[in-house]
Amino acid sequence: MYEPNVVGDWHEYDEHAGLRVRVHRLEESEPPRGRDDAAAGLTYFSARVTIENRGSRHLGVQLEDGQIDVRVGPDGEGAFIDWRNSQFIEGFDVYPLRRATAVLYAAAPEAALTQVDIQIQLRVDEEWTERRLWAGGIGVLESTTATPCQTTGPGSLSHQVTTYLKDQTEPGPTTP
Repeated sequence: MYEPNVVGDWHEYDEHAGLRVRVHRLEESEPPRGRDDAAAGLTYFSARVTIENRGSRHLGVQLEDGQIDVRVGPDGEGAFIDWRNSQFIEGFDVYPLRRATAVLYAAAPEAALTQVDIQIQLRVDEEWTERRLWAGGIGVLESTTATPCQTTGPGSLSHQVTTYLKDQTEPGPTTP
């Protein structure tokens, strides 16, 4: 089991030297081309997925619909993803010291937006990477803007997520 990333964290891929990805700028935001009728009564939000190449050669990356899953709330309900308004990365060569960013628009009940999980699976040079998860929420500080105590201390989102996952995998107490 791996620990999820916190929204704002960079994740480096071992299988592709120099490639790193992050989900960041999770915020309430109206879509640029208007709301989808299917999202009536829901609150829109957006997130950015930035891919950075710190390696020595260019990498062909792809991040499209079907490679992103968004879950919200304590029960992990699926969010409505507005594919029409979202901007994806469709077969783009990211050269050394360059970035490419996808912008995702989704909608969900406002009360569920304090817990947002975004899972992505990149395709790099025609190979699939492992799925990775970023956990955060609207109004929760990103790790890049938080102080070191907030990102690693007992009250941090990262610590809470790690504790929850450990509790789920450990067997419960037995009674004689």
